[in-house]
Amino acid sequence: MNHAVVSAITPLTTDEALRGSRRMRAIVLTEPQAVALVDDWPDPEPGPDEVVVAIRAVGLCGSDLSVYDGDRAVPSLPWVMGHEGGGEIVATGSAVVDRHVGQRVVIEPNYCCFDCPACRNGRTSACGNRRVVGMNHPGLLAERVAVPARFAWPVPAAVADGALGCTEPLAVARTAVRRSGVTPGDRCLVVGAGSQGLFTCQTLLAAGAQVSVTEPHEGRLELAERLGAKRAEAADVEPFPMVFDTAGVPAAWETSLRAVAGGGTVVMIGMSRTPVSVSTRELVQRQVTIVGSLIYDHPTDFSATVAAVADGSVAPEQVLQAGAHPEHAGTAFAQAREAPGKSWIDLSSWQEEAA
Repeated sequence: MNHAVVSAITPLTTDEALRGSRRMRAIVLTEPQAVALVDDWPDPEPGPDEVVVAIRAVGLCGSDLSVYDGDRAVPSLPWVMGHEGGGEIVATGSAVVDRHVGQRVVIEPNYCCFDCPACRNGRTSACGNRRVVGMNHPGLLAERVAVPARFAWPVPAAVADGALGCTEPLAVARTAVRRSGVTPGDRCLVVGAGSQGLFTCQTLLAAGAQVSVTEPHEGRLELAERLGAKRAEAADVEPFPMVFDTAGVPAAWETSLRAVAGGGTVVMIGMSRTPVSVSTRELVQRQVTIVGSLIYDHPTDFSATVAAVADGSVAPEQVLQAGAHPEHAGTAFAQAREAPGKSWIDLSSWQEEAA
């Protein structure tokens, strides 16, 4: 695995040459499971409606790992990965009036089109034209990134760097809980205690629900218990009116379907391409509702999550591991699937060097 600093990994395009020769550091995927730290990446200029953000923290999630493994195709290689993060605004475009240099921001990394039927109906999560940062749009693992200003959400200076790297997945969890209709006192089971499962536990507990969790990884299970969830055994789980499947794999689906009570709801957050099975007879006779919850809807879901982080209602950094230095990014990617807690890359040293 390549962790070395590489220079001039790609030639300047005509557009880049016209902008000048300003270059910066970035963490890029050069081929599946090979990460390089480069020091000659094009430095962004803000468009009229954009801001440039000096990135301080980037979280890693399952979507990033699918890019890292080569299971999710990206437009080109080398490719800047990462979509969960934030930092400080260092430049603004000519048309930007509601953001300013020096603001600390979290980036909402799904840029919807605002024009398709889904967007016009307020369901931006279903936008077919979404630019997804780190997937079909360049990612955040760089010193500086140009971001549409409306997708850069100001937060108080007191919000920790680590929280910048996990506000986005917290928004995913909070949106799933909102869509589920959970109310205080409801008994809920969270299947899977990876980072998304842990954020779902946090959100449900903050909503006053009674939360149990199943997870084969002992370290993750212990972290969920420290957050306030109760341990449940997947092989002998009692019926729950509400089940949140944050893993999305066949084994987790079997647990979720077995655990949901008659008339109950399974909220699917985790995703996998591997098919799962259920008979229509079982769904009808048990009157089970299955709800798929994809990311969040702009702007309300993300703004509500930013507000919750800002006022301390939820502390997503409780889920974090220690941040990995940029030089150890390849190791962080390689180990993220087995790590208890949220993995993230700490880029603050880059910004402090530049200050």
